[in-house]
Amino acid sequence: MNLGTSNPYGNGLLYAGFNQDQGCFACATDRGFRVYNCDPLKEKERQDFPDGGLSYVEMLFRCNYLALVGGGSRPVYPPNRVMVWDDLKKAPAISLDFNASVKAVRLRRDRIVVVLEGVIKVYTFTQTPQQLHVFETSPNPRGLCVLCPNSNNSLLAFPGRKMGHVQIVDLANTEKAPQDIAAHEASLSCIALNLQGTRLATASEKGTLIRVFDTNTGQRLTELRRGAHQATIYCINFNHSSTWLCVASDHGTVHIFALDDPKLNKQSTLANATFLPKYFTSNWSFCKFTVPNGPPCVCAFGADNNSVIVICADGCYYKFVFNNKGECTRDVSAQFLEMTDDHV
Repeated sequence: MNLGTSNPYGNGLLYAGFNQDQGCFACATDRGFRVYNCDPLKEKERQDFPDGGLSYVEMLFRCNYLALVGGGSRPVYPPNRVMVWDDLKKAPAISLDFNASVKAVRLRRDRIVVVLEGVIKVYTFTQTPQQLHVFETSPNPRGLCVLCPNSNNSLLAFPGRKMGHVQIVDLANTEKAPQDIAAHEASLSCIALNLQGTRLATASEKGTLIRVFDTNTGQRLTELRRGAHQATIYCINFNHSSTWLCVASDHGTVHIFALDDPKLNKQSTLANATFLPKYFTSNWSFCKFTVPNGPPCVCAFGADNNSVIVICADGCYYKFVFNNKGECTRDVSAQFLEMTDDHV
């Protein structure tokens, strides 16, 4: 969730995102960064800089390294620099400079991936990073790029050069031809990989359909309908076993879809009528809940498989619990920006 140079809620939050296993989330603010445990909610780290703020922070699981990019009205680092921060030493460990603003950074234990407007650069995660690969993309202002964190799978997915396409590259075997997936006709707005790197989920700027693909074959496995009206998709995430998918949008809702048992998903009562358009035969979410006041937000599954954690631009944290009947309740509500590390 990238909120640009200023937060509409005036709380200084400029970015929030989950770590690779969605057990933590990190926030970039106009004063520094914070790291929280997701479930139960607890502030784990806080770093304020006297000289300015950050537009981006990327964790590497729960280890002491984080990638930072300066931002806000007074960036602590130039927006074209990636700073890898060592939180044990409370000091920068690696610095990488570019000729354009950095849109996103992805980390795994052996790689640093930097996303610029029309290009993605891959480096070794070493004291002096070596550039290994450069991949061209279509215009990518959102910095879309996902890197599989699994030690046995080095897949990198990003917008291809054709509009609506996703390119999947195996960083362990770049001689192998990349997988090119024609995911949507419109520009992409969100992409996600499951933890194992076997599934890719995509949404376009229309935001009505979520498509799920097999990363090995490129085959489309399912098409899920979020709604009938255009929406901006903020976030898509799989649960750890890839049986559920959660989707957050600017309609102030989070939808949950069943992937392993699609019969749980709702279908139109007219779904079997062959003369009707595809709209009536789509898989609709089996459960959805409303995020109070509808702020931009990101979502992920909680520690127990029947819960979803939602992190919002207005500083709110929610935990929603659901069951297989599609019933949903709000279990926890908190203001995470107002916490200290002594608070639970």
